[in-house]
Amino acid sequence: MKKIAIGKIIITTLALIWLVLAGAPFYFMVASAFKEQFEILTTGVFAIPKGIYLHNFTEVIASNFYKYLFNSIFVVAVSLVLILITALFAAYPFSRFSFKLNKPLFGLIVATMAVPIHVTLIPVFQLTQKLNLYDTVFALIGPYTAFNLPISVFVLTSFMAQIPKELEESAEIDGCGKFRTFFNIIVPLSRPGLATLAIFNSVNMWNEFSFALVLTQSPKSRTLPLSIWEYQGQYAANIPMIMAVLTLCALPMIAAFTIGQDKLIKGMMAGAVKG
Repeated sequence: MKKIAIGKIIITTLALIWLVLAGAPFYFMVASAFKEQFEILTTGVFAIPKGIYLHNFTEVIASNFYKYLFNSIFVVAVSLVLILITALFAAYPFSRFSFKLNKPLFGLIVATMAVPIHVTLIPVFQLTQKLNLYDTVFALIGPYTAFNLPISVFVLTSFMAQIPKELEESAEIDGCGKFRTFFNIIVPLSRPGLATLAIFNSVNMWNEFSFALVLTQSPKSRTLPLSIWEYQGQYAANIPMIMAVLTLCALPMIAAFTIGQDKLIKGMMAGAVKG
């Protein structure tokens, strides 16, 4: 009993330390967003704001914030649909069919996960210009889909491989073809995995900065991570205003995670429970 109690104390202590380390930047962001421009310089970095100063948020919202927000939502939504649909159709044959190129092709897809995105910035930039997509929101959809697809196929293939084959055999006995079995059995059973990938990929694309910086230039095409550029100059930056932008950028993802956290946990645990 004493060993169990000591173990709980150690785990609780480590969890509290991790909570402080992970929560300190978030607290700094939110607290700084409610401070005046020079208040952050005259008080401590983690000092509580002297008052609820909402001018930072009203000024951000009055600028191009809604345009940036719409661009982010559009790019993430379209890219996510393409990723999930493509991953579904790719993961099904990899997980259920046996053919000569199964392992080589799957290994090639897994290998692409090791390619750093910064190596591809120049080729992608040149390709975007040749396709006349530079400085448009459509320029981001291709790279976002391509670089998030390998891990999606990998996760979904592993998830589908654990679905009992007896379900497909029963469907075939009842007269279901491969397409009907896929849409009526495999896809519904893969919803936890799809929910997990949807949240994971959405967060990655929502916070993506490199491609958005390289492939867009004007405010009409930029996404939320680039909105902070409006509040910094060559030699100075309005820190509270930038923190207000970051706070508003984080709210949609926090809301999405709060709503879908049960599905995320089920999707993460489904692979361990099945089989």
